[in-house]
Parts: sequence; structure tokens; C-alpha cells
Amino acid sequence: MLKPRSTATRELVSLDGLWRFALDGGPGPLDTTLEAAVPASYNDLFTDSAIRDHVGWVWYQRQVRVPRGWAGERVVLRVDAATHQGRVYVGDILVAEHVGGYTPFEADVTEHVRAGQEFRLTIGVNNELTDTTIPPGTITVTADGRRRQTYLHDFYNYAGLARSVWLCSRPAVHVEDITVVTAMDGTVEYAVRTSAPAQVRVRVLDATGTQVATADGTNGALRIEDVRLWRPGAAYLYDLVAEVLDGERVVDSYPEPFGVRTVEVRGTRFLINGEPFYFTGFGRHEDTPVRGKGHDNAYLVHDFQLMDWIGANSFRTSHYPYAEEVMEFADRHGIVVIDETAAVGLNLAVASGLTGAPPRPTFSPDTFGEATREAHAQAIRELVARDKNHPSVVMWCIANEPASNEEGAREYFEPLVELTRKLDPTRPVSYAAVLFATHDNDRIADLFDVLCINRYYGWYVATGDLATAETYLEHDLRGWADRFGKPIMMSEYGADTMPGLHSVWDTPWTEEYQQAYLEMNHRVFDRIEAFVGEHVWNFADFQTSHGIHRVDGNKKGVFTRDRRPKAAAHALRARWRSLGSRKPQG
Repeated sequence: MLKPRSTATRELVSLDGLWRFALDGGPGPLDTTLEAAVPASYNDLFTDSAIRDHVGWVWYQRQVRVPRGWAGERVVLRVDAATHQGRVYVGDILVAEHVGGYTPFEADVTEHVRAGQEFRLTIGVNNELTDTTIPPGTITVTADGRRRQTYLHDFYNYAGLARSVWLCSRPAVHVEDITVVTAMDGTVEYAVRTSAPAQVRVRVLDATGTQVATADGTNGALRIEDVRLWRPGAAYLYDLVAEVLDGERVVDSYPEPFGVRTVEVRGTRFLINGEPFYFTGFGRHEDTPVRGKGHDNAYLVHDFQLMDWIGANSFRTSHYPYAEEVMEFADRHGIVVIDETAAVGLNLAVASGLTGAPPRPTFSPDTFGEATREAHAQAIRELVARDKNHPSVVMWCIANEPASNEEGAREYFEPLVELTRKLDPTRPVSYAAVLFATHDNDRIADLFDVLCINRYYGWYVATGDLATAETYLEHDLRGWADRFGKPIMMSEYGADTMPGLHSVWDTPWTEEYQQAYLEMNHRVFDRIEAFVGEHVWNFADFQTSHGIHRVDGNKKGVFTRDRRPKAAAHALRARWRSLGSRKPQG
């Protein structure tokens, strides 16, 4: 699905701002005095705990005027995300419905609106998670009749319209989709889908706007002479301009930015443009005070500045697709991205360990079965369709910490891996392995290209004993390397840390312990030849659900939630800025 853009043939109106808001309602006029910001999660905006803890539908509403110059154009409503289910109404008419909280959806509303006139726009958003949603969860009813949502992921279930809403115009015959695949010699293969059969011309413009290649037809290949590659830390972008023609007249024009680069796994090396690449960076969250998961451009700029300051060259979109503005910023600034679906929590052993409940099989008709896998497949389809042309995206991560050691895991994941490769054969595919999954019992690692390992030796295991933790970690990682012969990276490692807490001993929660913990991990990484990267968990502290093992959220951030550096940030900066993008020699 193409991102809305203002072009010579298209216009768009941002519908961001303050909307009427209510817990109860529908497409009719809302009886409320509350207003909610868009984009933002609604949970932390209000002081009423009934709103913060609400389970079910909430309602956003506003009046929208269609620009008077849009007569004869197609009029489209686009919702960048509605967490986790959305329904869109024009007046009383349902025009769109979508399940999945982090990918966009849209509706052509041309027949329901008029140029120059207003209409009532209502968006219902449902935050419920079940066994057949991605991510999954469970809804129970308390003794006093309150509905309660539980879930299996360790971040707060923020909900609402966390990303922008748009009103867009398009010509009757228009470009619907573009796919771009590049090679280092400047060859660009392209495919353009239009809303109806049409004459199509494709032009490639360089960063100065100079035309450097052209071709005709909806599918084909062209060649950029003296091509400039997109490289980590040195981004260069071209525009592929797809034009729908009526004779010589341009009916529609859409520019799709792209970079020329290749990604390959060869043996135990991860290659970008044929050169070994070593990941340094973080798992992150879209999480800020008050806004929750609401996209904020000020935080976007500042967070990327902090990553540049610390020497990070990459991040993982843990644990869901991030806003498209984040991906575009990474494209422009040469930051490498591992792009992840919202499939976090497919592991009932974790819930059993936390609650003491009897263990249940993760993959079964009564737990996560065919319906869950189809929802998961749809999440993969929508992620790849949205992000396939971003040069910053070098790998798809289709799940975080699934029960890959349990029976049924292979039957569940093998079709999903095949689907991902069919949708995009140009990028490696991975998943992030949970601590319970070892090189001895994991059932799916051979299906994937890169082994992303989440490990917390020295925190959840061998707590406060870094000498023992170092032994455990090296034995664990060498086992994966010896058995599978694939590139390995640490996709999560970290220790909760309270800023300002200090000790001369290895005391968990202190700033000194976080630094020593990371240094222990780094010693092990540097001794393993197959290692291709390290992503610290987490970039910044973030909000979680209630739990006695959390104090106002997860404190594993190298930065606080308001982006102040802990002591470990300075130690990481020294390592990463000297390390660059190459693997140290072990």
C-alpha cells in the first residue's frame, strides 16, 4: 500500500488534531465533552482510570470538509494505524474495517462525500487481544463485572489512533502499487500496478532531480549509469516516478524513493553491498510519556540523534512495524533496520512461568492454531507490502520469542517462512529466539537465514554472578554456531537499571552493574567468529503492564524514558564508535 503523498496529480489533507472521544458510541453524533489527540494513544491522556484500563471499543469523531477542488477525483480516507482493530464510518455508513494494530488501511469514499462539503467522520478502535490476534491475549471478566485484558508481551497495550489519519485525492486511473528491486550494477527491476489497464512510463530521478533512466510499461528493468549505492551511514536515494499516461498527458504521477543496495547471507557473514556488516544498536519501542505509542516527529529526530551519538548503526522494530515516518527517516540517514511483525507472545511457557499456572501447549487447536497462523500470515503480507521498497530494511523478523522449542512449532512456522520468502526473495528472514529455546531443542532455526538470539545471562539467569553468566553465554552461543553454521546476532541482552543507584559491588539495578553486564556480553561476542551483531535491550525505558517485577515500567533502557543517558550509554558509545560496522577479530 503506497504512502499518501502530495504530487502534481494528488493532494492530501492531514486530519491530525483534536477529535471528540468517547468510550460509548457509534457512528452517530457522540455525546461527549472529551477530546483526544491524534496521533496519540488515548490511555495516558486522561486522569480517569476507567479510560486507561478500558477493554473494548472507543470512538473518535470529527467533521471533515472535502476540498472544493476535488470534484471529479477519487476521495480516499487513510488510517495509518488503529490499535488493534478499526472501523471507519462516513456519516452512518461503514466504509472500512481492519484488524491489526500497526499497519495502514484505507477506503475509497468518493460515493459518500461531495467536494466542498462537510461530512461526519467516526473511527472506532478496539484494543482487544485474543488467541486469534497478533499479538495474542486473553479477556476475562472479574467478579464485579469488569472486563480485563491480559497479554503475553512485556510492554503496555497502548491503544487508539497512534498514527496519522489522512484525506487524499487520486485520479480515477492511478498508480496503486510499486515494487523496486535493485542490483549493485545499477539495474533496477520494477513493477507498477494501476487501478485499471493504462499506459505507464517510469522515470528515475537522482537526488538533484535529474532524470538518469527511463522505461515504458508496467513491468521491466532499467539501468542507472554511474550509480551511487545506498550504504549504512551514507544514504543515497533515488526516486522512481511512475506515471499513468493518456497519450502525452500525465494522468497520475507517484514518486517512490528507493536506494540501490543488495543484502546477502553468505556462510556466517551478513553482507550489505557485498561487504560484511556488523549490527550495533538496539531493540526499541514506540513509547513516550503521555503520547504512549503516538508518533511524534520531535522524538523521532531526537532518538535518531541519540543513536548517532552513541554509534548505533541499526535497530529492530521490536515488537511491531513502526510508523512509516521512522522507516523513511532511516532510509534518508543510512540506518539499518530489522523489520518485525507484531507476533510477540506466541509462547505460553512464559505465561506459565510468570503466573505458576499449569503449562499448556503453545501450538494446538485450542491455543494458537490455524486461525492464529492466518492472522500471522496477514500481518506478514501487510508488513512486506508496506515496507518492501525501503533500502534501510535488510531483514524480516517474523516473530519475537515464540515457543520454537515446542511440538507444533515447525508446522506453525514453516508455511510462514515460505510465505515471507515468496513475498520478498531479496531479504533474509529471521525470528528472535527465547531463552527456553536452545541449540539442542529448537525446532525451526534451520528454516531461517540469521539466528537472532535473546539472552539474559546475568539478569534472569545467574543474577548478579557475571562470571557464571559469561560461561553460560559462551557455551550457549557456541552451540548455536556449531549446530547451524549461520550468522548469529544478539537481538536482546540487557539489565534493568535505576538511574542514580550505585554500588562498588556487582549489584543488580545499579548503573555499574548494567555497564559490567554489557561488557561481559561483549567479551563473549568478540570471541565468536560467526557473530554479526549486537542489539541491546533497550534503547530507552518503556511502560509495561502492572507487575511486581516492574517499577513504573521496564528499566532496561540505556536511556531513561525521557531520553537521559545512563552510565552504560557512555560505555556503549566508546565501544560502538570504535567498532563501526565491522566484526572485531576474535
